[in-house]
Amino acid sequence: MKKNILFIGGSLNQTTMMHQISEHLSEHNCYFTPFYAESLIGLLTKIGLLNFTILGGQHRKNTEAYLAEHDLAVDFGGKERDYDLVFTCTDTLIQKNIKGKRLILVQEGMTEPEGFLYQLVKRFRLPRYIANTAATGLSDIYDLFCVASKGYRDLFIKKGVRPDKIAVTGIPNFDHVDSYHQNDFPHHDYVLAATSSNRETLKLENREEFIRWVIEIAAGRKIIFKLHPNENLKRASQEIKRLAPEALILQKGNVNQMIANCSVLVTQTSSVTFIGLAMGKEVHTYLDQAKLKKILPVQNGGTSSQRIATLGRLLLNLNSEDLKTLRSGKKDKLRWQSQKALYLQRIAKVERSRST
Repeated sequence: MKKNILFIGGSLNQTTMMHQISEHLSEHNCYFTPFYAESLIGLLTKIGLLNFTILGGQHRKNTEAYLAEHDLAVDFGGKERDYDLVFTCTDTLIQKNIKGKRLILVQEGMTEPEGFLYQLVKRFRLPRYIANTAATGLSDIYDLFCVASKGYRDLFIKKGVRPDKIAVTGIPNFDHVDSYHQNDFPHHDYVLAATSSNRETLKLENREEFIRWVIEIAAGRKIIFKLHPNENLKRASQEIKRLAPEALILQKGNVNQMIANCSVLVTQTSSVTFIGLAMGKEVHTYLDQAKLKKILPVQNGGTSSQRIATLGRLLLNLNSEDLKTLRSGKKDKLRWQSQKALYLQRIAKVERSRST
């Protein structure tokens, strides 16, 4: 019997992740929605005050364009039907109409450091979105949390996430970096600077300092600046042209393919740092590379979406008693845990047979 599944997008990265997972659940009715919110946050979104987030602005435009381009079935806000299973890439904000549903959280990429705002959220139980991605996984409202690597599993457990809810599946877009070498991007052997939308998300940044750092690293070599999709294009371009007038500036395009063709990658706090490190590129970043290498997403040939979908199918078929047991956190969860492990083992066996 066909079930209804809702995939909640957000940024283009999150939305493409959801699409890839859905392709392995085609026997069910799959619907998509841009990220949404209710109540006060929903109102603030409508009047444009949250356009710097995944709720609006360029993120929303990119997601709507992607859904239309790929002719995906859309149910804005998941309002048109009752859903048997929901996938989302963030639990920093959980919508009221998906609470109580069978819910799978998929790690979207790099999580932010556990700084001052994270500590405030943890100590005073403030809304998780205040700490942004640093608070990923803290809601405990989901049934399953699919993460990028064993290193990330350990990190989330350290933050207080229940170990029995975590599955190391890898994450789409970060699990097959070798595939990005097959591209038609026309440039090669350059220094690529991938910026972050820190200012657009109300964080402090010294952009002039970053540009000068890129110029120093390049030492006369060709420079390409890949701007974050959410950035103020006019402002960012003017800043770059003033200090590096010969640099090529791009806001659109596949950044992963650009990384594949570059000689050196320079980033601020972007998840694409993972792509550069996984490719073995020379990487310069504001982030701690030693720590990043410990949590680097697993490379499984692009099968993360299949793994996640398989676990979604398992969760869909879980009877109500087993679901209740899973959510209770009791010690007698062995049936779910053994089924989860068995499904992942089967997928791994298939992958090994294909590679031989």
